Amino acid sequence: MEIEVLGWLAVRVNGVSVVPTAPKPRRVLGLLALHADQVVPVSALAEELWGALPPRSARTTLQTYVLQLRELIGAALAAPGPRPADADGASDGGSSGAGGGVGGGDAGAGHGGRRPGAKDVLATVAGGYLLRTGGGTVDHREFERRAGGGYRAMDAQDYAGAARRLAGALGLWSGPALAGVQAGSQIEVETRRLEEARLCALAQRIDADLHLGRHRELLPELTVLVNRHRMHESLHGQFMVALHRAGRRGEALDVYQRLRTTLVTELGLEPSAPLGRLQRSILTARPDHTPLPASAPAAPPHLTARPA
Repeated sequence: MEIEVLGWLAVRVNGVSVVPTAPKPRRVLGLLALHADQVVPVSALAEELWGALPPRSARTTLQTYVLQLRELIGAALAAPGPRPADADGASDGGSSGAGGGVGGGDAGAGHGGRRPGAKDVLATVAGGYLLRTGGGTVDHREFERRAGGGYRAMDAQDYAGAARRLAGALGLWSGPALAGVQAGSQIEVETRRLEEARLCALAQRIDADLHLGRHRELLPELTVLVNRHRMHESLHGQFMVALHRAGRRGEALDVYQRLRTTLVTELGLEPSAPLGRLQRSILTARPDHTPLPASAPAAPPHLTARPA
């Protein structure tokens, strides 16, 4: 199975898409894909579909959506072409439930070496449902793996390696997380987490590029980013550094003033102390001595800014 959530939702079995066209079954598949190889409780799926007050028929309706997904999976498994690998070699330490084990990735348990069927791929287990990848690919986990390698390279001051690894992680994204899915409360939380992780990796990659002296190459990208993220202090600080190092001190100071105006007007907050220090250093430092802003996670500005 191949799962892609870093952009338009794509789930393929045997190379065949199993994404339904109907909005609610698609939403069910989206939540299962975000938690592939993990049990998703019925209560979480019901809340995703109907909010805090699901109808009495919620469980029956959910079973209907699962049946529709299994029909798509079954058709994909029957299609000619490469078959998904049996997962009999996967860990068999998990406890078993209906349709096989519920341990991480134990996709082959319970069907004795035969080809897995739709009920093995999308299994009913105690309390919920389990989408098994059978050792396939999940793009958001690969993103986290690559980004983690980039962060470790940054810690080791291997800026070239960090820039390369983080760029590779960010290259897995093709658009907003789970595009094409009408998100409910559960998916909204997960997609927000993924978008924050993406923004954090992006800020770290830009930090690495600034360490490598690539400030001029970064200017077009940062121009777009600060307009898209009007209150993101790390990106504004990086833009200020890149502009000043390119000999454009006046524009760097203008970036600070625009951010300050936005924060004060919309949140009643002043820029954080590190950004204020960066602004003062730009007033006095030569372009080649502009200090890098302190790296910060992609947090909402009210977590770093000070009251106006």
